[in-house]
Amino acid sequence: MNNSSNNSLGTLGSKVAPVTRFFGNVFGKYALLIVLLFTMLVFDILLPDGVSMFMPHNLNNLIVQNGFVVILAIGMLLCIITGGNIDLAVGSIVILVGAFAGIFIVQWGIHPYVAILLCLMIGLLLGAWQAFWIAIVGIPAFIVTLAGMLTFRGIALIIMNGMNIGPFPVEYRNLFNSFLPAHWLPNPTPESVFISTLVVGIVVSVIILASRFISYMQRKRKGYDVGNIISEMLYPAIICVAVIFLFYQLGRHNGMPAVLVIIGLVFLIYSYFTQNTVWGRHLYAMGGNAKAARLSGINTKRILFFAYANNGLLAGLAALVVVARFNQASTMAGQGFELNAIAACFIGGASASGGTGKVGRVVIGAVLMGVLNIGMTMLPGVNINWQNVINGFVLLAAVTFDVVSKNKKGATR
Repeated sequence: MNNSSNNSLGTLGSKVAPVTRFFGNVFGKYALLIVLLFTMLVFDILLPDGVSMFMPHNLNNLIVQNGFVVILAIGMLLCIITGGNIDLAVGSIVILVGAFAGIFIVQWGIHPYVAILLCLMIGLLLGAWQAFWIAIVGIPAFIVTLAGMLTFRGIALIIMNGMNIGPFPVEYRNLFNSFLPAHWLPNPTPESVFISTLVVGIVVSVIILASRFISYMQRKRKGYDVGNIISEMLYPAIICVAVIFLFYQLGRHNGMPAVLVIIGLVFLIYSYFTQNTVWGRHLYAMGGNAKAARLSGINTKRILFFAYANNGLLAGLAALVVVARFNQASTMAGQGFELNAIAACFIGGASASGGTGKVGRVVIGAVLMGVLNIGMTMLPGVNINWQNVINGFVLLAAVTFDVVSKNKKGATR
């Protein structure tokens, strides 16, 4: 009797264990997505009747208001990967490049396309200036970027003479602050905007699924441990459902914001760079163990220089988005932007010690921060200062989770 009971329990345990392990792996992989969805649902419950986080104009505001944060966070991620380094000067680069954009376009009348190129070059040079002192001279990144934060903002205020510069011409604003594909259609109607935007979402989803499947088959042919195809394709499938829903809702509004196209291009470029190029792998190798990477032949100074120069470039791009959104180069621009970018990286799973972090997760981290900010703004009777309190707790929880997880892994070895 006891033997048969034990055998039954053993058989049941052997059947339950794979299921438990599967759901455990799913939650581990998709915890951030689950938290994001849960947060949006909580706000939906708390918000007044008739107001929802999933409404088209709220989703549009989420993208438009946080587009620059996503761009800055992707650049910041590359710095953090190299060994937990951060850049405190990105907010000041934003205001300085924005000031130059105002001078070039508004005051000097330079063609917007030429001005955009000049502004991106200025952002790259500012990043390279910091990269020289960090990577070549060897001064700690915290000190160099703190100096950059003070210096660049001071220069911006000097050349702006303490005054905002604007307004910008419509031709420039349309590049960053219009809606597509409505902007492409000669006589758009609500139906045409909806259909064309939804088609874009479906095409993007097909590309995501196809690329993930091709990657899976390539790794399987090479003999890698690829796991179950269902669990492998579950994550991109969830992303595709979210993408189609997002584009469906955006189509009901005005179409997709132009800034979403810019975010998408930046996301694709840097996702491919970090995961599929030699330099991208060198970033992770340096963050995992800089000394070992150097002994293996990796030029760690060059990698670190690239990370900070690239961060300046993306900060310049974020500046162009910001001035187009507000239709002016403001003396108040860029304040706290560096903290938003850093928080998005750590909430998105980047390790405080470097060597870990993915572009996709950082984007989700930035979106989660945007949801918290917009949700608390829409809640009636909630003091705006609670945003900082909640964001602080979320950031602390994310870093604590990273540290505790690493300590547990170290204890089990």
